[in-house]
Amino acid sequence: MEKAVNEGVRRQVRDGDGDGDGDEVRRSGTAGGAEGIWSGSWVAERLGVELVGDDRLTDLLGLALRRNPKRAHLLVSNVLGKHVPQSPSVVYGYGFELGRRVRDLLGADEARRAVVLGYAETATGLGHSVADGLGLAPYLHSTRRPVAGLAPAGGFEEAHSHATSHLLLPEDPALLTGDGPLVLVDDEFSTGNTVLNTVRDLHGRYPRRRYVVVALVDMRSPADAGRLEEFAREIGARVDLVTAASGTVRLPEGVLEKGQELVARYEAESAATGDRSSAAASWPVARFPAPLEGVAANPLGARGTARTAPTGPHPDDNRAHPHVTRIDLRWPEGLPDGGRHGFTPTHRKRLEDALPDMAARLADALPADARRVLVLGFEELMYAPLRLGRELERVTDAEVRYSTTTRSPVLAVDDPGYAIRTRLRFPAHDNPADGPGERYAYNVAGAGFDAVIAVVDSAADTPSLHASDGLLAQLAAHTPQVLLAVVPSYAPEPPHAPERPSMLPEPLRGPAFSSYAPEEVGWLLQDLSDVTLEAPTEEREEAIQSGGAHYAESLPVEYQPTEQYQELFHAALADSAARIAQAVGVVTETVLAERSPRPVLVSLARAGTPVGILMRRWAQHRHGLDLPHYAVSIVRGRGIDANALRWLAEHHDPRDVVFVDGWTGKGAITRELAQALEEFEKSDGITGFDPEIAVLADPGSCVRTYGTREDFLIPSACLNSTVSGLISRTVLRADLVGPHDFHGAKFYRELAGTDVSVTFLDAVSARFPEVADAACAQAKELLAADRSPTWEGWAAVERISEEYGIHDVNLVKPGVGETTRVMLRRVPWKVLARAGAGSDLDHVRLLAEQRGVPVEEVADLPYTCVGLIHPKYTRGATGADGKAVTV
Repeated sequence: MEKAVNEGVRRQVRDGDGDGDGDEVRRSGTAGGAEGIWSGSWVAERLGVELVGDDRLTDLLGLALRRNPKRAHLLVSNVLGKHVPQSPSVVYGYGFELGRRVRDLLGADEARRAVVLGYAETATGLGHSVADGLGLAPYLHSTRRPVAGLAPAGGFEEAHSHATSHLLLPEDPALLTGDGPLVLVDDEFSTGNTVLNTVRDLHGRYPRRRYVVVALVDMRSPADAGRLEEFAREIGARVDLVTAASGTVRLPEGVLEKGQELVARYEAESAATGDRSSAAASWPVARFPAPLEGVAANPLGARGTARTAPTGPHPDDNRAHPHVTRIDLRWPEGLPDGGRHGFTPTHRKRLEDALPDMAARLADALPADARRVLVLGFEELMYAPLRLGRELERVTDAEVRYSTTTRSPVLAVDDPGYAIRTRLRFPAHDNPADGPGERYAYNVAGAGFDAVIAVVDSAADTPSLHASDGLLAQLAAHTPQVLLAVVPSYAPEPPHAPERPSMLPEPLRGPAFSSYAPEEVGWLLQDLSDVTLEAPTEEREEAIQSGGAHYAESLPVEYQPTEQYQELFHAALADSAARIAQAVGVVTETVLAERSPRPVLVSLARAGTPVGILMRRWAQHRHGLDLPHYAVSIVRGRGIDANALRWLAEHHDPRDVVFVDGWTGKGAITRELAQALEEFEKSDGITGFDPEIAVLADPGSCVRTYGTREDFLIPSACLNSTVSGLISRTVLRADLVGPHDFHGAKFYRELAGTDVSVTFLDAVSARFPEVADAACAQAKELLAADRSPTWEGWAAVERISEEYGIHDVNLVKPGVGETTRVMLRRVPWKVLARAGAGSDLDHVRLLAEQRGVPVEEVADLPYTCVGLIHPKYTRGATGADGKAVTV
């Protein structure tokens, strides 16, 4: 049955007849608390939140709280298998039935030409189940795990998520190029922003005539309900919507403030009782306490009816952690572990054939008396453990439940009317691209499971998984038996590149390239001075944030400082030259003592280049050393220039190479370099490069080798090319940089009249004699001290990202240097300044005044300042929630 909304948008009524596996949907029942208690009642009673809509809505959804300045409540699905353990047959059945309804909507011919796309991390298993119900459709899900050498077929942002950047990485690039229907699957259709971002990105690349949006629940507000219809008209395509239930969330006035107060109160109570997740700190990692972690939940019982688990800790909780039993699934060789790179009907047939044997292996490994078993998946890896759990249900008498771990932090409250009863907390164990962080498993602790089968992919089978505070140890404290099943991580081979030429070009040097003297630095770059690469700042920002372009594919228009701003630069240089000189001495002495007596300095262009030159000058001044110094390109998300590494390896011992940068912010480049060198070692077999960066200032506490950890003004951060040898930031674009080329950059010869690059270097190095003794003494103290990185900067950035509703750490730029970059090269939203910050911020305040950007003073800010890039920027000046931002 179908109800037309208009020619462009149609909505499927939820009561369509299912067949096959979809019949299991009707067994879901009430979830979360004791019989008859809705798992959203705790939040509803305290905040006045109402779910209004279909009768089945409260069966499908519960409510929880999170600390978020945009939305305090969280809709928790009882049938998704993410936060609430549920029968795998019920979870799979919902997705399968939705897929059947999409097949009926499209018709047999269109269904055969369809492609299904699911969203990471929450809907990867749901989308795959929809593809199964559709029949012959291939499946792909977005991912936050990049693959070296595999170019994305698309990408988009998810504003409300904790990790927002999605990549589309199909092994077969043709997967998204057809003109058949594209079926987009998410767990919840709330504002429609994520879906619209995806379709806008893909429609511009691979236009189609028809799209189908599938979700478990449609929870759009009346204000958002018409956006899909308008969007369909805009792109000239038909858009259908298929959901299991619909409604909306009715929020009383002041609910956000009440929710924030409630979360804060529970956090305080948790801290008072000794919960380590809320230990007092000025700017901790965003953590959400579980006041009664480990106390029993009341998860779903057989066939979805509520049951009461034993209250209190497991009777054996005081025992030593049991041995974790590893199970060899005998996963079929070459079969993808999911849809990260595409999953075809042929793959599905191979999986179906192998499932009975794999489930039998799981059943044989279970304790004979196991009555209640949890199959626990891992973040994006939802489908494989879901299918294993569903098959296990068929071959064992035990009650099987299924859920997965997640990176999403939620407040846990042990109350039968609350959806998140307990929480396990553990460190990430798959070396994620966005850095370290905590991960969670909800409603597992104290739930009375006799065994937990943890299913991870091989990329996540790391020492962190097996550590004393890792996931397996956390599980072992709450169940008598932990079993580990590892599915081989599937990563397609990158396209074969032709053999590279044996000769790489010699470095570029001044005065032909840069205003630095030729002996000061050799640039392992290619000269793109004759190419027009500049774009207006607003145009670049919109393209970057929409996923349509990478920031390294273009250049911002060079900021031309006013006379007042230049005066500030010279005043700052006069004030800080000695301080910088001492930091240069400290970091150089540390490198000479720890790394190599004759290091090869390799600066990360371009902020690292002036620092590398100053370190070279110090070594010459203090020790008479003439150190080689080069500048290379590194690009966030793309890695370091591999050809530059090859040149260095041909001309120097990689063990002598010391990478140099100006400062750390949150440590993104630190992680980028480590990952890039690891991949380079695998691809080229060249070893010896040390990923540890030496920096002038490390306010983010990301490295061991630094001159200072104070966040102060380094005047070379005040300007762009005119303090960096007149060289642009580096460029990496496929039509300009071939597989055998160095990354590119421009030499702005025309700006020579305002160039202060050498002025900066001379002013600092002139202070070397007066600070030499103090620098050497400080370096000696540091060499004897514990300099282990604490990653305080990353913790602060995550907290700020959440508190200001940005939900994207890439848009939070901590420290004076990074804030200045935001003001000069991006579209700033606001500046956070530490209360009482003095002259270090004079230039930032001037730039803010010139650009109309508010400066907000914040107490206890761990940095002198933090720059916030305009979230979800478009030239309509919209914020993270898609609404106009008033600044």
